[in-house]
Amino acid sequence: MDAADFSAVLSEVRRFVRDRVVPLEAEIDEKDEMPSDIREVAKKMGLFGFALPEEYGGLGLSMYEEAQLMFELGYTTPSLRSMFGTNNGIAGHVLMVGGTEEQKAHWLPRIASGDVLASFALTEPEAGSDPSTLTTKAHLDGDEWVINGAKRYITNAPLADVFMVFARTDPDAPRTRGISTFLVPAGTPGLTVAPKDHKMGQFGAWTADVFFDDVRVPASALVGGEDGLNRGFGTAMGCIAHGRVHISALMVGMAERLVDESVAYASTRKQSGKLIGSFQLVQGLIADSQTDYYAGRATVLEAARAFDAGTDTKIGPSCTKYFASEMVWRVADRAVQIHGGAGYMRGVAVERFYRDARLFRIYEGTSQVQQVIIAKALLGEAARG
Repeated sequence: MDAADFSAVLSEVRRFVRDRVVPLEAEIDEKDEMPSDIREVAKKMGLFGFALPEEYGGLGLSMYEEAQLMFELGYTTPSLRSMFGTNNGIAGHVLMVGGTEEQKAHWLPRIASGDVLASFALTEPEAGSDPSTLTTKAHLDGDEWVINGAKRYITNAPLADVFMVFARTDPDAPRTRGISTFLVPAGTPGLTVAPKDHKMGQFGAWTADVFFDDVRVPASALVGGEDGLNRGFGTAMGCIAHGRVHISALMVGMAERLVDESVAYASTRKQSGKLIGSFQLVQGLIADSQTDYYAGRATVLEAARAFDAGTDTKIGPSCTKYFASEMVWRVADRAVQIHGGAGYMRGVAVERFYRDARLFRIYEGTSQVQQVIIAKALLGEAARG
């Protein structure tokens, strides 16, 4: 995107986030729902398709540009980003990476506009950070695929119009080579979405289990057509690598907000007749958080540059996701500490962000999984023992 145009987009998103969404954060958290008018504004702004190609109605942002946009979106409740994150990220990228031209032309314009909400159905009760062990199965019956299995913690499942479903299509193949991806519209007979999960945090972003009981879809539902058969695992990994940089940038935006909240509180709160910002131990907490934020921002931007260049699409995304998720958790913990008892009270922003931040160390691959990915990539055969 032209630099001037991109700067205008960032400015518009910043105003939207800080003027429209931030004042609604407590309401969103309490009601566990994103207001419909916020959804409509996001659609008009093109936020449902910022990472999708321009030819399909998206903004076509590079990873580096997307990271800067996520910094702005991360300044408020993560449920805002979650509303359109799967369209741009792991779900929309399934079609970008592995779809046929016909599938892209049919689905991507509607996904980019927000008229269709897409969901990424990969995780299972016994296949989380290592999806190669998934047990959902699909077999060909005449000219239809029949899908059976269950998915867990699927983002936007209660609202989704279409699911990108990963299923094992060759039970005899090695774990990572016998998986395919299917486009399954909501309402298809046999597809059931459970009630939304009641989570610790990130209220307003809905997840739920999804069940498939002899769900039948046409042969054309196989992502990538015949060429996509048994290639779903590679597609998923490519989408997740992009998602790790994407979500890392969101965490950096949250860290910035937490630093701002900490500074504002320390600049106004008095203890023993003195501003707590004058206490050196409080100053140390703020300095550590600002340093963490600064390092996280630099790490994400470097990972985004390498991702765009194609020079690092594996170690970099894992490094930045690992660092950013641990970083924002430290910053959130310090923010609560700076606020003292007030930081433990519902209705105080840092208490809410503390709950929200905890999930980042788990989804898109746990911190422990990121450690394994990084170490194995660097050690090669030596990691096998």
